[in-house]
Amino acid sequence: MKTYNILSIDEFKTNIGRNSRLLGIDPGNRNIGLAICDENKKVATPLKILQKSKFKVLIKEINLLIKENHIKGIVIGNPINMDGTSGKSSQAASDLAKNLSKNITIPIAMWDERLSSEGSFKITKELGTNVTNRVNKLDKNAAAFILQGAIDYLSN
Repeated sequence: MKTYNILSIDEFKTNIGRNSRLLGIDPGNRNIGLAICDENKKVATPLKILQKSKFKVLIKEINLLIKENHIKGIVIGNPINMDGTSGKSSQAASDLAKNLSKNITIPIAMWDERLSSEGSFKITKELGTNVTNRVNKLDKNAAAFILQGAIDYLSN
């Protein structure tokens, strides 16, 4: 099985091809939010939330999503501190990326997600979603926010 290193976003762009669906991942402490984009990389859509459990379960689920949705690359949110340094959450996201790269065969890129949870929470507030619903969907909405930022960058 070929393994990829974690690529810079620009290397990632050259490795994923033009018409390719991507999977966005928001790695949280308790949950992992997932989002997907269309093959033209225009719109990121929240997909699902996985409860953090055994890594084997996560790999199985992600490989299934890759196969079912013809995913060509994965974008993982990297929660860098506001001052640009890496903290515990950023290290955990980096570890997730490294472990995924050993178990899947498609390119992976990290994407700065400093304000993704806050941004997705504000957007759903503006859409009039109630607080309980916003909190319950926060992880997959944050994953969509992360993926949208990455695909907007990739499109320019």
